[in-house]
Amino acid sequence: MIMRHPLIMTPGPTQVHEEVRRAMSIEPTNPDLDENFFEFYKNTCNKIKRLLNTNNDVLILDGEGILGLEAACASLIEPGDRVLCIDNGIFGNGFGDFAKMYGGNVVYFKSDYKKSIDIKELEEFLKEDSDFKVATLVHCETPAGIVNPVDEICPLLKKYGIVSIIDSVSAIGGELVKVDEWNMDIVLGGSQKCLSAPPGLTFLSISDDAWNIISNRKIPIAGFYCNIGVWKNWYEDKWFPYTQPISDIYALDCAIDRLLSKNDYVYRHKKIANAVRMAIVNSGLSLYPLEGFSNTVTTILVPEGVSYRNIYNDMLKDHNIMIAGAFDYLKDKVLRIGHMGENCYEEKLYITLKALDSTLRKYNIKLKGEIHKYFIDEI
Repeated sequence: MIMRHPLIMTPGPTQVHEEVRRAMSIEPTNPDLDENFFEFYKNTCNKIKRLLNTNNDVLILDGEGILGLEAACASLIEPGDRVLCIDNGIFGNGFGDFAKMYGGNVVYFKSDYKKSIDIKELEEFLKEDSDFKVATLVHCETPAGIVNPVDEICPLLKKYGIVSIIDSVSAIGGELVKVDEWNMDIVLGGSQKCLSAPPGLTFLSISDDAWNIISNRKIPIAGFYCNIGVWKNWYEDKWFPYTQPISDIYALDCAIDRLLSKNDYVYRHKKIANAVRMAIVNSGLSLYPLEGFSNTVTTILVPEGVSYRNIYNDMLKDHNIMIAGAFDYLKDKVLRIGHMGENCYEEKLYITLKALDSTLRKYNIKLKGEIHKYFIDEI
C-alpha cells in the first residue's frame, strides 16, 4: 500500500526536503571507530554555531528536543537549588516540572499567557528576589504562537548571576538568535522544526558558566543519558558516550546546509508570518496572542459555529493538508499553522489558507474576504 502523504503545515515536525531524505541514505560507517565521523560531527556542530552566533561548545544528542531540556535540568540542577521558571505559556510552565524532577526548588514568575514576557515586570521581580542558580524560559511558546524577548531577558538574568536554560526549539532557524551577544547559557534546539530534518535529534550550546556548574557539582548527576558532563572531552578523546545516530546526523547536516545557503531565513520567516497574520485578521478571524507574534507559527482562535476537529478532519480529507490544534488549556480552542523551515514558502501558505477558507465556508463561517487572497496582498 502506498500512502498518500499530506502536506504537513504543522509547527513541527515539518516537511523534509528530498535532498535531506537522500542524505539519510548515505552508507553509514561505524561512528564509534571511524575518526572521519568525529570530524563530520564536529563540522556539523560548527555549522550550528553559525546559526546560533556563538563560540560556545555545541553538542548533538540522540533524542527529540525534550532530551535536551531534561539533560540541561539534570546537569545543572542539584537538590535544593532555587530555580526561576519564567512562565507565560504551556511549555514555559512545564519547564518547572523538569526542574522539580531533579530536586529544584522552583519559583514561578508568571506572566500574561497572551503576551510575551514583560521585561520591566521581570526586572522588578528580580529586584525583590534574585537568589536563583538557574532560570528556565521558552523562546517561542509554540502552542500560543508567542515569541519572548530573549535578547533582553538573558542579559538581565546574567546581571544577577543566574544561569539560563532556553528552549529555542521552535525559534532557531526562524528567529534571530545571538547566543554570545545575548548572554545565553544553554540553548536548546531540535531537528524537526525550522531546520526541517527528521525528528529525533536535540542540539544545544553550552556556555563556560554552564560548564563550570556542571563540572563543580557537589552531587553527581543522576543518570547517564541526560548527563551533559560526560561529553566534556569527546573530541579530544575521540569518544562518544553512546553510539551516534549517524544517518540522522547526515540528514541534519544537509538540512543546515540548505538553510545557511539561502542566508535570508529570518527575513523570509518574518515576511511570511506577517502576511499570514494579516490575512487571518483581515478576513475577520481572531488570533490567540495579543502581541509578541512568532515568526514560525500562527495560532488562531477557532470561530464559533465549527469545532477544531471538524476543521482538522476536513482539511486533511478534502485538501490533504495537515494543520495542528493545541493541548492543555488551549485544547479545541485554537488551530495552528506552522510556517517554519520547508513550510515557509508562499505557495504552501497560499494553498493552506485557500483550503482553510474553503473549509470554514463549508460550515457557514462568515468571512470578510478570501483568506488566501488577503495573504497574497500582504506578500
